[in-house]
Amino acid sequence: MLTQADQEQTGPIRAKRPKRDREATRRRLLEAARDLFGEHGYDHVSVRMIAAAAGSNVALVNRYFGSKASLFGEVLAGESVLEKVVQGDPAGLPRRLAEHVVRQVHRGPSSPVPRMLDRSIGNPEILPILQQHLETMLVAPLTEQLTGPGARARATLAATIIMGGGPVRRLLGLDDLRTADPAELTERLTVMFDAALSPGVRESK
Repeated sequence: MLTQADQEQTGPIRAKRPKRDREATRRRLLEAARDLFGEHGYDHVSVRMIAAAAGSNVALVNRYFGSKASLFGEVLAGESVLEKVVQGDPAGLPRRLAEHVVRQVHRGPSSPVPRMLDRSIGNPEILPILQQHLETMLVAPLTEQLTGPGARARATLAATIIMGGGPVRRLLGLDDLRTADPAELTERLTVMFDAALSPGVRESK
């Protein structure tokens, strides 16, 4: 039996353990949700499936995230790298966006976000979350980088180039893009992004 002195010494150690357990459990739930949402889409993943894959229980999913939709939103936010791509010298923005798209093409199955979006976008429950994600991670940061008239429309056009490839991915796959020369693909996309973001339309010769 522990003496009072022993209890006082072990008390702080015991107090720290639940915090570590919570952080570890939360991380496992996020990782399990990321994999399942990427593989099956939002509609076909249940909270029970996520909890089981994480070695946890349904009550903890609700406690840490509130709902399956909120968990989906946290997975999206944690996986996105678009904000970092947008930040930096505005003059280099078209190329950074082009390089990002080429990286995503070649990463393939290792990145769950495109699959999550492709397989979940029709669900009205998470439509506000997807809209907010697109606004916060891409459209708003792009708009802030631009000058001249119609900045938001130009940012939205660039976002369309980045996010609009879902149907093509599903129907045709990405093999043609993956076998293309990455440098040439980057150059072509840079021209596309430059045209989308430019404040004026250049006249063709």
